[in-house]
Amino acid sequence: MEFSGQQIAELLNGKIEGNSDIKVHTISKIEEGKAGSLSFLANPKYTGYIYTTEASIVLVSEDFTAEKPVKATLIRVKDAYKAFATLLEFYNQYKQNKVGISPAAVIEKTAETGDNVYIGAHAYIGHNSKIGDNTKIYPNVYIGDNVVIGDTTTIYSGVNVYADCRIGSECTLHSGVVIGSDGFGFAPSTNEAFQKVPQIGNVIVEDNVEIGANTTIDRATLGSTMIRKGVKLDNLIQVAHNVEIGENTVIAAQTGISGSTKIGKNCMIGGQVGFAGHLKIGDNVKIGAQTGLIKNVENDAIVQGSPAIPYRNFFKSSAVFNELPELMRKVYKIEKSLNIDTDTK
Repeated sequence: MEFSGQQIAELLNGKIEGNSDIKVHTISKIEEGKAGSLSFLANPKYTGYIYTTEASIVLVSEDFTAEKPVKATLIRVKDAYKAFATLLEFYNQYKQNKVGISPAAVIEKTAETGDNVYIGAHAYIGHNSKIGDNTKIYPNVYIGDNVVIGDTTTIYSGVNVYADCRIGSECTLHSGVVIGSDGFGFAPSTNEAFQKVPQIGNVIVEDNVEIGANTTIDRATLGSTMIRKGVKLDNLIQVAHNVEIGENTVIAAQTGISGSTKIGKNCMIGGQVGFAGHLKIGDNVKIGAQTGLIKNVENDAIVQGSPAIPYRNFFKSSAVFNELPELMRKVYKIEKSLNIDTDTK
């Protein structure tokens, strides 16, 4: 599908400079632009490319001033990066505008599907499950019994949603996501074996949540594992049973959250962070990558390190750690000058 410069300018409420009738059919980086593509300039480091790019249309901010002639048609907007993100979302929705139910899908008779849904081949919808309007379920998705999925949610191929779980509206679940698998609950018995503790709760994912590929969220032992509205989870994250993640918190890849930990709202958590169980993390907390948390964290704190400490202390400690070999040599030299036998200390 092609779009003219004028159509794009109207969509973004921008001002066009150049050929308003020029057409584009794809999107590119400014340094890789080619005829028929649209690009954008937001980072000053890439300004030089605007004079050489072959892109047909380039989005620029209102304050951009060209120092040399520009071959591309320009569309001036308040914020080129945000405008480009809006355009990408529009483009993505257009590409994924699938509707209809494949004859190869299996939908149990007691399941309900809303209007304008897409259900791909070999997807399975379990007994008494409900699928909301405009929701898209791609091929090879498993939806267990008694699952409720809201409106305008997208579930990509290979996702598994176990029985009794709840997924809100306008959510995105990427391939390999598992919602509602058993929590890691085992009780030691007298013969040193472990007895499995039944996990009879569920997972509730509220509205506007995005869950990255191969992330797993375990069902609660009792009650619900809670992912509050607006949460964004990266790929390869493990969320254990009875965890609660607060509104609009974002978590990067390879983070592991042990059971019953409560994370507040508006937190930012880096990659490979590890949480011990039963912790309470406050609101607006920032946690650096590869941090290990073994105790509670107060509101608005910024921590890093393993175990976690205030980030300023972490960087000071890192600087000292780097100097330890030299400090050790100085100590040995002093001990030798004082005739101290270091081997007997």
